[in-house]
Amino acid sequence: MGTYLLTGAAGFIGARTAAQLLQAGHAVVGLDNLNDYYDVRVKEHRLRALRAQAGFTFHPLDIENRPALEKLFAATHFDAVLNLAARAGVRYSMENPHIYMSTNAQGTLNLLDAMHHHGVTKLILASTSSLYAGQPMPFSETLPVNTPISPYAASKKAAEVMAYSYHHLYRTDVSVVRYFTVYGPAGRPDMSVFRFIKWIDEGQPIQLLGDGSQSRDFTYVDDIARGTILALKPVGYEIINLGGGRNPISMNVLINLIEAALGKPAARDEAPFHKADMKATWADITKAKELLDWSPTVSLEEGVKRTVAWYLENRAWLKDVKL
Repeated sequence: MGTYLLTGAAGFIGARTAAQLLQAGHAVVGLDNLNDYYDVRVKEHRLRALRAQAGFTFHPLDIENRPALEKLFAATHFDAVLNLAARAGVRYSMENPHIYMSTNAQGTLNLLDAMHHHGVTKLILASTSSLYAGQPMPFSETLPVNTPISPYAASKKAAEVMAYSYHHLYRTDVSVVRYFTVYGPAGRPDMSVFRFIKWIDEGQPIQLLGDGSQSRDFTYVDDIARGTILALKPVGYEIINLGGGRNPISMNVLINLIEAALGKPAARDEAPFHKADMKATWADITKAKELLDWSPTVSLEEGVKRTVAWYLENRAWLKDVKL
């Protein structure tokens, strides 16, 4: 069994990936700076579940802290690094672009350099479908993604190309996994599924950008975590889409599914569509199927039911979580 360094361990995808590694019998050293981009109580909720499992060690450490990373790598040999730590969110990156670059790009460089100096040869790098803005759908990994439309996307592109340079120079084996609109239990409060469930349940109008016709390739978090772990195999340097792989599903359809799961109707408060957002996303997952033998197994209907069930089980404290 392996020992893995997983950054962003208190994050939405990071926590589920850590849980699946632990369930398979691996040891996981988790890092997270527990920043307050969204309510820290959600991160603490995820961490409590991880701490209850054998094999998990946690350090409240920022990947921007290069000396602390150096000490950690010197003290423990890792079979691989899964870098799921990131500043996320397109619109917030326009308000604070510097922190996106320092975390997503410089933080990735810090990890790559520590890996190089301590003989760790495998990196999983979490990236984003936001890089595909303006490209024809379904989005394939062969498309040029040289025109990011937000600092968030630009910082992720910087991380990808830095990882490639370490692959070229030092033969670091890199799997870049580009995620497509991940949702599920214990999700991020800044994302649509969490917000829509809470607003509809509490009888508040949904704050919707546009008319709800914009669409996404929604992907359930357990499927994403499973694909991330499968990407630990040696690949050289590969970019791999992890997405639903089906026709994009509109926000209106998502809202209808949440209404049905809650048994409550939604009111709407529409605002203009934001120019930094994408109108639609749709993943070509051919490479993931061929290279990783991966495809998603949880439908949006089932995933929404599971997410609503988690929300209802935790409603007592989620009512105080700010969106």
